[in-house]
Amino acid sequence: DFRRLLVDAWQKKLVSLGIPHTPGCDVRQTLSDEVVIRGWKMNQLPQDSHSLENGIIMSKARRYPLFIDPQGQANKFLKNMGRDTNFCPNGLDIIKLSDKNFLRTLENGVRFGKWVLMENVGEALDASLETLLLQQKFKQGGQEMIKIGDSTVPWNDAFGFYITTKLPNPHYPPEVCVKVTLVNFAITPAGLEDQLLGVVVIEERPDMEEKKNQ
Repeated sequence: DFRRLLVDAWQKKLVSLGIPHTPGCDVRQTLSDEVVIRGWKMNQLPQDSHSLENGIIMSKARRYPLFIDPQGQANKFLKNMGRDTNFCPNGLDIIKLSDKNFLRTLENGVRFGKWVLMENVGEALDASLETLLLQQKFKQGGQEMIKIGDSTVPWNDAFGFYITTKLPNPHYPPEVCVKVTLVNFAITPAGLEDQLLGVVVIEERPDMEEKKNQ
């Protein structure tokens, strides 16, 4: 697992450089909030470690996430989150690049602080998304603004933008990769094993599952 190899390399580097740290620290221990993770699970984020790391990447990345999601797990999770006012108080709009008015929906999302989920993109993104993906905001009359298409829209910090693709192995060009955070939500063998184990625990030992979620 590439992520595990990265964490192992980071831990060795911390030791070699003499940087104070918690032995055995990992991404979840360092960057996660257990209350937030519990909320993600309630909104049907798969409970395997790979999916939890994906959630952490989604929440911490500076660039908007593009989920490689052939099984539709990220799509389902984001739609559930969009109905949860604890995470998305202003609602969720769902669009596709093929929609005629997708830019208008994005403008309203930015203006009113809504989340926008763009589904089923291919290996190319519309050029009109560039200023939004790069978050090229500017000040106008003391108000943060951003240009989307031909419109200048006031910026709302509650706005969230999420992109998903069903392509199992897309090859995004560098000019796309530098504008988004690619998050691989495809099920791995280890992730599938974790998910099945979680289902067995819920069925056979609900007391353990309840204790874990307290």
